[in-house]
Amino acid sequence: MFIFLMYSLHFTPINRAILSSISIQPYKKMKMSAAAVALAFALVLASFANQCHGALQEGFYKGKCNVDVEKIVSDIITPLVGQKPSITPALLRMQFHDCFVKGCDASILLDGSSSEKTAPPNLSVRGYDVIDLVKAAVEKMCPGVVSCADVIVMATRDAVAASKGGWYGVQTGRRDGLVSLATNVNLPGPSVSVENSTAIFNSKGISTEDMVYLLGGHTVGVAHCSLFKDRLYNFNNTGRPDPTMQPSLAFFLRLRCPQSSTVDNTVNLDQGGSSADLLGEPTSNIVDNSFYKQIVLHRGVLQIDQALALHQLTKDTVNTVAFAPNDYFLTKFQQAMVKLGAVEVLTDAQGEIRKSCRATNF
Repeated sequence: MFIFLMYSLHFTPINRAILSSISIQPYKKMKMSAAAVALAFALVLASFANQCHGALQEGFYKGKCNVDVEKIVSDIITPLVGQKPSITPALLRMQFHDCFVKGCDASILLDGSSSEKTAPPNLSVRGYDVIDLVKAAVEKMCPGVVSCADVIVMATRDAVAASKGGWYGVQTGRRDGLVSLATNVNLPGPSVSVENSTAIFNSKGISTEDMVYLLGGHTVGVAHCSLFKDRLYNFNNTGRPDPTMQPSLAFFLRLRCPQSSTVDNTVNLDQGGSSADLLGEPTSNIVDNSFYKQIVLHRGVLQIDQALALHQLTKDTVNTVAFAPNDYFLTKFQQAMVKLGAVEVLTDAQGEIRKSCRATNF
């Protein structure tokens, strides 16, 4: 998107040998008294409204397989992210691109000469091999039950958690779409205005505040120079840099992105620099509120990112997140990701449960 949508990630194909090291244990059934069952049922009913969007619900696959489906996903994704941190922004981007085109139905995964994969905004989407690994593991233990659309959502959640973004419950029960067309892909670019971005998100049932939280996904990932070079040299055809960009950042980015260069380099979307947490990990690999701190300082790389900190519709939310404890952002981001995962979903008898995420069953 601009955002989830326009940054580009790079990582090598995943070594499938990792699957052989994963131990998948079946559920151990426990006996419960009638009173315990009644209490559990009451608690479920009491929290049901907060856990469901439409026919989606947390724990949808419990009782449908003799294994913990979400644990299978986590056991694959967590070590992969440890090996390749770029998997996290790749999956965040994939989920956004999937959900904003005809809903969260895994249509982005379908192969084909005119499928969504072939649309220009999706040519640099990565992570398909990761989803294939997870789907294969799930199918082996629970065939024909778990949708590819749910795999995307669960895998993205686990990648966020592995990047110190915290674990959060996700709703499942989606079914997979049958149609994937490049002509359906119409996603905003990195120079979209705040007004237009807001209108697009609102049309999907996502509030302006949640849009700001979702764009906080830019705390991880990179952008190619071609997506923001105009801000460095000829902003709005003025022949000058974007005046809203901190001069020191513009100087650094010009070194990385020379005007006449034919090489399309990348830079971190979160310009927290080389600062690190107590474990020495760069903030660009961590899901945190560093991105907001940077755009408040006029250190946003993409035009839309910087505009969030300046526009009257979004600046108050940005300032709140930037100066609040990091846990505040994590909570808001997690809640917004759950809402994103509920956009225009297929449930019940709609769509299908694909055997392979790359092709429909017929």
